[in-house]
Amino acid sequence: MADVVQYRLERMTNELNDLEQRGIFTRREISEIVKKRTKFEYRLKRPSPLKEDYLAYIDYETQLDSLRRLRKQSVMRELQKQGLKTTKKMKKSVSDFAGIMRIVDIYRLAVMRFKGDIELWFRYLEFCRQRRNGRMKKVLADAIKFHPKVPGVWIYAAAWEFDHNLNVEAARAIMQNGLRVCATSEDLWIEYLRMELTFLNKLKARKVALGEDEGTFARDQISSDKKQWRDENKDLFMSLNDEGENNERSDDENGKSMKKISKFQEQGFSILRTIYAGAVEALPSSFSLRKRFLEILEATDLVNSEAIRKEILSNMKRAFSTEPEYWNWLARLEYNPASREDIGEDVTSQIEKAVQVYEEAIEVLPTAIMLNHYAKFLNGVVTLLKLENKPSGLASPSAGYIPLLLRAYEKVKTMGYIDEDLACQHISFLLQLGRLEEAQKLAENLCCGIFSNSMKLWLLRVSVGIRHFTRDSISPSKADLLSIFELLKDVLTRVSISEAEDLWLMALKFFANQKHYFDKLVEISVRSLTKYGGSEQGFSLSAAIVHFVLQKDGVPHAREMYKRFIALPHPGLALYRACIELESNLASIGDKDSLVNARKLYESALKAYDQDLSLWRDYYLMETKMGTSETASAVHWQARKILKDTTALVTPDL
Repeated sequence: MADVVQYRLERMTNELNDLEQRGIFTRREISEIVKKRTKFEYRLKRPSPLKEDYLAYIDYETQLDSLRRLRKQSVMRELQKQGLKTTKKMKKSVSDFAGIMRIVDIYRLAVMRFKGDIELWFRYLEFCRQRRNGRMKKVLADAIKFHPKVPGVWIYAAAWEFDHNLNVEAARAIMQNGLRVCATSEDLWIEYLRMELTFLNKLKARKVALGEDEGTFARDQISSDKKQWRDENKDLFMSLNDEGENNERSDDENGKSMKKISKFQEQGFSILRTIYAGAVEALPSSFSLRKRFLEILEATDLVNSEAIRKEILSNMKRAFSTEPEYWNWLARLEYNPASREDIGEDVTSQIEKAVQVYEEAIEVLPTAIMLNHYAKFLNGVVTLLKLENKPSGLASPSAGYIPLLLRAYEKVKTMGYIDEDLACQHISFLLQLGRLEEAQKLAENLCCGIFSNSMKLWLLRVSVGIRHFTRDSISPSKADLLSIFELLKDVLTRVSISEAEDLWLMALKFFANQKHYFDKLVEISVRSLTKYGGSEQGFSLSAAIVHFVLQKDGVPHAREMYKRFIALPHPGLALYRACIELESNLASIGDKDSLVNARKLYESALKAYDQDLSLWRDYYLMETKMGTSETASAVHWQARKILKDTTALVTPDL
């Protein structure tokens, strides 16, 4: 191994001598370069070198070559300032090529070691493409040899031939070979079509650049200067039959132009039709392939484009008429509410066409999934129409779609394929229509049925209940309060605290001024905290209750409450931090008892979390700000004694 490394280092002698003679690197810098390269070479000659070893060597050589180029430019500027000629001293030499060749050699070793790493192959190809070192064809051939089943390799090779070498025949041959090997690749078929249409468009652009009018293939026989002069002096050539002659000539030219344009469009149409036929034969069950073909067809102007569009849609209908995704896509092809277009007559007609497609789909495919798509579409349309509707004496344009949407919601619910989001949309839509009783009944049925564990629906159900009880008066009656509490109690005792976070906050906020029910909520929380324990970070139910008690009853009651929670088996670090923050804020305004309480809280927390560095740091900072030097030193000494990593508690970090 040492002999091989020494041999590779000796081959660098000419390069290093050249760098020193040119003044690009000093002898000391060259010595450091040799040490670095020696280290990397030994890493590559290990029994099992890692991919990271090769990449680290490549990154170092890349940065070194960039520095060499900058230094060379700097030396050339210095020579120019001195009035010396730079041609002889700075002409191309061995050091200008050695770095790139070494990187290529490392890449070659890496891809031969890790032949199956396609990402490494693409990185190698990108380097060759950017540096243009003449190795691109060889590397592409190797990549295709080792990865013939990867469509991206064929696409990359064809793109390089097409864009860099401007060799359309070679690019077409590569694409066709790739399609023989990877016939089931959608990307390969689509990129092949894009390449052919791009080449056809370049031919048209070339004709335009050569002087064709409006992109035709016919060259104008009149020179540009003569045509400009005749246009400027057309009054001198007026005659009785000039208008007729001009019209006749114009008609002839337009006819030729249309003929040439139609030839170009016919060729593009033929290409698209041929490739589409081959792609469908190779991928008869691919829905996304046909969608992508239609997207390309919409972006091009071809002869009979409408005819082939209808043909593709007809084929899709025959092949995918039993797929709900096809019908959903077909309807949203007519109109998509997510487009947020201004509502006008055209958009309204598009919405009607989309609704007709959905109605036809439900007749052909009366499934719950199809109804789910229909309901989501109508919900988006109604929401958009309400946003666009301005106050006026006219009826709302969304009124016609509301019965359809309600019918779709009911069908989805009846067939049992209503998901959580759609259920929430149904309830919210009923609330928008002012049907509070229906919304409340629906929420109750869903929460007692298939969505009994959905906190989103329970939250919506409770909010609907509160809205129902407070619609006639600001404060609900005792019976209403009891009903809401029983509703909350039913779900809060069944699920964990982390799942019912929003529900707990709603309950605490609603019953904050109702002491009887608030105390009952505290009892429920104590049982839940005993069962599930407090949280270490993020939301803390006990801390939230302490905050509500502090706002409502003051500091003494808040202290009693947090002492009660801390006495539980596992109060959680989040509660300790919230209580410490409370006492620290009071201590900062001169309350000595609060400082004593904060110290007790820190000591209690550190018994359970003695390896928490941030907790020790906060304790020490509090003592340095509010305590004495003795108490601060005692905390620091205690932390260094308990923590395993004592270097983490150095004074600058604290």
